[in-house]
Amino acid sequence: MRSLFIAAILALCLLAPSPSASAKQKTLRITFLDVEGGQATLLVAPSGASMLVDTGWPGFGDRDAKRIADAAKSFGLKQIDYLVITHYHTDHVGGVPQLLKYVKVGSFIDHGPNTENDELAPEGYAAYLAVLGKTKHIVAKPGDRIPVKGLDVEVVSSAGDTITSPVAGGGQPNPECASQPEAPIDPSENAASLGVLVKFGQFRFLDLGDLTKKKELQLVCPNNLLGTVDLFLISHHGFSWSNAKAMVLALHPRVAVNINSATKGGDAESWQIVHDSPGLQDIWALHFADASGDGHNSPKDFIANFGNEADGHAIQATVQPDGTFTVVNSRNNFQKTYKK
Repeated sequence: MRSLFIAAILALCLLAPSPSASAKQKTLRITFLDVEGGQATLLVAPSGASMLVDTGWPGFGDRDAKRIADAAKSFGLKQIDYLVITHYHTDHVGGVPQLLKYVKVGSFIDHGPNTENDELAPEGYAAYLAVLGKTKHIVAKPGDRIPVKGLDVEVVSSAGDTITSPVAGGGQPNPECASQPEAPIDPSENAASLGVLVKFGQFRFLDLGDLTKKKELQLVCPNNLLGTVDLFLISHHGFSWSNAKAMVLALHPRVAVNINSATKGGDAESWQIVHDSPGLQDIWALHFADASGDGHNSPKDFIANFGNEADGHAIQATVQPDGTFTVVNSRNNFQKTYKK
């Protein structure tokens, strides 16, 4: 399985410029790694600076850590400069101890103390704290910047708080708020997710981790503080607890990516909301969502993995400063370019 994944990453590298050529061409690379229903999203700026959002699961023979390490190696990275932990559920933070066996981390960034006593959040948080050591550790708040050279990375949510002033290009009244049902309070770590808006030239990418509806709506109602985005990481693996319609329609994404698994996330309700967003061209997904059927999954070329015994195929975006970007499916090398 690992050999197949390495082959897929190498295929992506053949399709796209080498790291040195990428720097000359001023491209941002975003790789959505398959960690089977968790998150591990690697961003490599034209400068060579890197940011990893979450580390997937522990166990499985270090499966997720190895997939991340292989991807980092394919870009010639000597370390992950910034490791952002969105929240402390095991599918997001669990792989940190394993990853550190393979890749050095320059700085850890998170939302601060664990907020939940249910599920496995306390266990994941304890394991995370145990390996921080003397590595630089930053607790980020809404409005903070993560200093990835060549990118503008703004924290828009953290520890249950959200930005209260609009980002550049945001602040417009949101007419969708009037018809949006009130969302329930969520006491879990999901609602504490550290979310980031990444800007590169004219390109904008939004990753809110597993943020749930009530906090999502704070970002877009009554005014849309986030503005519009080019690429949207569908929140919370596509679960219907997240992806409030008033938020998704306000974001007006051109392209969306779902980091679901075959049996986790990819809910039909959320898929339809994203699919119907004005101006949405395509939804790419790490897995075919079995429970949603053909009617609420993208065409096969846009899906990286099928079935529970997946081979770890990734989805990668290569971004130009003018906002043009190309998305590639490493399973079949299918690619599509989206011009601004």
